[in-house]
Amino acid sequence: GWEDSRPATTAPPPMGPVRLALLLLLLAAAAVVLGPGGGGEAVYIPYNTSAGVVNGKLNVHVVPHTHDDVGWLKTVDQYYVGSNNSIQNACVQNVLDSLVPALLKDENRKFIYVEQAFFQRWWRQQSDMIKDTVKGLVSSGRLEFINGGMCMHDEATVHYIDMIDQTTLGHRFIKEEFGQIPRIGWQIDPFGHSAVQAYLLGAEVGFDALYFFRIDYQDRDTRNGTKELEVVWRGSKTFGSSADIFAGIFPKNYEPPPGEFYFEVDDTSPVVQDDPLLFDYNVEQRVNDFVAAALAQANVTRTNHIMFTMGTDFKYQYAESWFRQMDKLIHYVNKDGRVNALYSTPSIYTDAKFSTNEPWPLKTNDFFPYADNPNAYWTGYFTSRPALKRYVRMMSGYYLAARQLEFFIGRSKSGSTTDSLGDALALAQHHDAVTGTEKQHVANDYAKRLSIGYKKAEELVSTSLGCLSESGSNSRCSSPTTKFVQCPLLNITYCPPSEMNLSQGKSLVVLVYNSLGWKREDVLRIPVMSDSIVVHDSEGREIESQLLPIANASSHLRDRHVKAYLGTSPAASPKFWVAFPASVAPLGFSTYFISIGKRSASISSTSTLNSQGSESRNLQVGQGRLKLQYDAAGALSQYSDSKTQVEANFEQKYKYYLGQDGSGDDPQASGAYIFRPKGVVPIKTDGQVPPTILRGPILDEVHQQINPWIYQITRVYKGKDYVETEFIVGPIPVDDENGKELSTEIITSMATNKTFYTDSSGRDFIKRVRDYRSEWKIEVNQPVAGNYYPINLGIYVEDGSKELSILVDRSVGGSSIKDGQIELMLHRRLLNDDGRGVAEALDEKVCLDDQCEGLVIEGKYYLKIDPQGDGARWRRTFGQELYSPLLLAFAEKDGGNWGNSHVSSFSGMDPTYSLPENVALLTLEGTRRWKCSPSVGSPIRGWRA
Repeated sequence: GWEDSRPATTAPPPMGPVRLALLLLLLAAAAVVLGPGGGGEAVYIPYNTSAGVVNGKLNVHVVPHTHDDVGWLKTVDQYYVGSNNSIQNACVQNVLDSLVPALLKDENRKFIYVEQAFFQRWWRQQSDMIKDTVKGLVSSGRLEFINGGMCMHDEATVHYIDMIDQTTLGHRFIKEEFGQIPRIGWQIDPFGHSAVQAYLLGAEVGFDALYFFRIDYQDRDTRNGTKELEVVWRGSKTFGSSADIFAGIFPKNYEPPPGEFYFEVDDTSPVVQDDPLLFDYNVEQRVNDFVAAALAQANVTRTNHIMFTMGTDFKYQYAESWFRQMDKLIHYVNKDGRVNALYSTPSIYTDAKFSTNEPWPLKTNDFFPYADNPNAYWTGYFTSRPALKRYVRMMSGYYLAARQLEFFIGRSKSGSTTDSLGDALALAQHHDAVTGTEKQHVANDYAKRLSIGYKKAEELVSTSLGCLSESGSNSRCSSPTTKFVQCPLLNITYCPPSEMNLSQGKSLVVLVYNSLGWKREDVLRIPVMSDSIVVHDSEGREIESQLLPIANASSHLRDRHVKAYLGTSPAASPKFWVAFPASVAPLGFSTYFISIGKRSASISSTSTLNSQGSESRNLQVGQGRLKLQYDAAGALSQYSDSKTQVEANFEQKYKYYLGQDGSGDDPQASGAYIFRPKGVVPIKTDGQVPPTILRGPILDEVHQQINPWIYQITRVYKGKDYVETEFIVGPIPVDDENGKELSTEIITSMATNKTFYTDSSGRDFIKRVRDYRSEWKIEVNQPVAGNYYPINLGIYVEDGSKELSILVDRSVGGSSIKDGQIELMLHRRLLNDDGRGVAEALDEKVCLDDQCEGLVIEGKYYLKIDPQGDGARWRRTFGQELYSPLLLAFAEKDGGNWGNSHVSSFSGMDPTYSLPENVALLTLEGTRRWKCSPSVGSPIRGWRA
C-alpha cells in the first residue's frame, strides 16, 4: 500500500549495486518480522511424527491407504497404466511409483496396500535396487500388505472355493517374495459381508481382524448409538468360538474423517499452511478440525483407540501430497496435546485394541442385505450379468479339474499351464467383476481374460488326458498322439467333434473325467447328427441310451450365438441329443464310444413324443421313484417320491418386476446394484402352444413355451431324485420403455412361518426371516428387495414335516416373499442407471450382422422335496457335483481296438477307497509350486465377547 510521491514524469535516480543490495536486505528483514502470516520467522520445521500409543489419551491411528479396484469403470490394465482417463483419472502405477520415495523421506511414515493384481504388475517392472528397497520397507513395517488377495473379492456372488483360490495366489506371492503373511482382512468396499468371509477367509486364514464399511444404514445407526461398530464376529455355528474374529465397521465410510482431509494434488481440502510468511496460516483451525473429528468418532467407539482411514479410491497418485499434510497434522495435533495422533496400520490398531482386554459385543450370521437408504437395497447385483456369473462358475469348476490333471502328469516348465486361467478367475472375483456392477467394456475384458485362460488350460487338459489314456504314459509325457477336443459351448448345443460324420467305421470317443473324490454316476447329453446312434462302454458292451430331438428354441440359440462367437454359421446342425448313463471313479475317467449302427431295441430308444393338447386328463411324467403331475391346462401341480413317501402340491410360475426409473419423488432407479421394483407383472402361459412331452427309459422331458421370450424344459431322470429345470429367457422386451427383472417362483401350501434358508458363499445355510433382523429393528421400506438374499448354492424352506430345496448353477438373488414360496431372479434388463457410479444402464446386448438384441440367458436350477431333516445331504453332495461337473473330452477312433493302445479307465485314488460324501477335495497341485516355511506368527485368539 505504499504510495510513490514523486511526479509520474520524474525518472527515478540510478541505484548502484551496493544501495540495491542494502535495500533488498532491509526488505527481507522486514518481511521476516512482519510476514503476511501474522508475524514470526520462517525456518525449517522438523516435523515430529514419531509418536506411538500413549496410555490415558485418545489415540488416533492415522492409516494411509488407497483403494484400487481391479476393474470397474476402466479395465484392470487401464487402471494400472493410467489410460482411458476420459472415463476416470486413475493410474495405479503412479501410486506405487510415488509411494516408495515418500516412505523413504520419514521412517515413521506407514502405508498399507491390498490388491496384489496391481502390485505384482508393478513388481515385475522394478529393478533389483527398488525391490531391495521395498523389501526393507516391508520388513520394517512401514509398508504392510493387508488382505493380500489378488483383488478385494466380493462376498455375495462368489463361491468360497474362488475366495480361497484368489486369496491363495496373493498370499503365495507375498510369502515367496517377502517372507510374510498378511495379518488383517480389509474388505472395505464389497456390498455386504458374508459369514464365510468372517470365519473361513478371516479366522481360518489366520487373520487377526477384519475391517469393512458397507452394512445396512439402519444397522449402522443402531450400532453408532450403542458403540457396537466393533464386535467379535462368530460366523460359524460349527466352529463356534474357535473361529471368532475381531471385526471393525467404519463409522461413516473408508475415506478420511469429516472435516476435509483429502490431500490429492487436485483435492479441495485446505492444506495445513504453517508458514508464517504466507497468507492463510491455519494451523490452529486444522488442528481443531482434526480433534473435533477424533472426538466425534470416539463417541461411537469403545476404548481410547480410533482409526482414521486416510485415503480412498485410487488416491496417492502423488503420495508426497498426502504425507506432507499428515506429517504436519500429527506434529501439530500432538503439540496441541488434546489427543495423540500416530502413523499406524490396521495391525498396530488391532494389537492396541486387543491389549485393552475390552469385552466386545458378539455378532453372528452375516451382513446381508445391504441398503444405503430406505429405497436403495443393493440386492439387484445378486443377479446382474447372469451370463458372466455363469461363465465364472463354469471356469471355476474347470480350473479345479485342470489343476488335478496338471498334477497327475507333472507341471510343465515350458508348456501350457493353468496359471493364466487362475489369474483371470482371481480378477473375476473382484467386487465389481462377477457382481455385474462394472461398465460393459470392463465386463467384456473380464470375459476375454477368462477365455484366454481357458484356451491355455484346455491345451493342458487335452495333453493330460491324452497322456493318461495312452498305454505306457508316465508323468514325463508331454506330446501324446491322441488329441482330445473339448466343447465349452455345449450350453448352446454346439460341439464340433460330436457333429462329425461317423460313417465308415468311425467312432466318437467320449472321455469323462470326474474331479470329485467319490464315485459319480450321471447322465450325459451330447448333440449328434444321426438317429442311428449306438453307445458302448470301454468293454465294448452296448449301454442304454436315449435320443431326444433338439428343441427349436435350443437350435435358434445355437444358430445365433455360434455365428456371434465364430463369425460364421456351422455347415450343419445336430438334430438330436443322445443321453446315456456314465459311471466314473473318483479323480478318474471312464471312456465311452458313440457310433452309427443298429440299435438294440431293448437297450437304445428314441423318445416318444406327445402333446398335452391331445390329452384331456391330467398327465404324469417320470419313469422312476420321482413323479410330476401336470393338470389338464399343462401346469405343474404335484410332486411325489415313492421312496420317501413325500407328496406335495405346488405350482411353478414366472413373473417380472418393473424396474423403477427414478422419475418419482425419490430419484432412486433400479440398476446394476439396486433392486427397486415399482410393480410386478405375472406372466401367463400363452396357451396357444401346448406342452410337449418326451418320454424314454432314461428321462422324461416336458417342453413349454411360456411366452415368446421364455422357453422351459423340465426333466425327470429315472435314477435321480430331483427335478432339473432348464430355461432359455430373453431377449427381455423393453419396447414399452420399462426395464424388467425376471423371476421364477415355486408356490406350495407349506406353512413356513416367514422363514427360509440361503447359503453363505456356497457353504453354511443361514436362517432368514422375512421383514426381520435378529440384531436390530428393521423398518421395512422395500418389502421385496429388502428380503432378497444372495444365493450361490441354494435356498430351502421347511414346515416341520418336509423341506423344499432349490439349487442353482450360478449366483442369483432369491427369497421367500410369501409363506410356502421360493423365488429366484433369473435375468435383469434395465434402462436407467442407479446412481452408484457405473453411469450405465444394465442393458446387455448381443450384436450380429450390425443388429443388436437383448441378451439371452440359458440356465438350470434343481428342485427336491425331502422329509424334514433329510435335505442337507442332497444339498451338500449334489451341490458339489454342480460346482464340479463331469469334464468331457472327445477324440475320433477310426477302426481298431482302442483298448490295445489306450487305458480306458483311470483313477488317481486307490480303487478300494473314495472320500466320504461330506469331504470335498478343493485343491490338488504339485508340491513344487509351494514353498513351506515356519509360520510368521500365530493369530490373535481370545477376544472377549
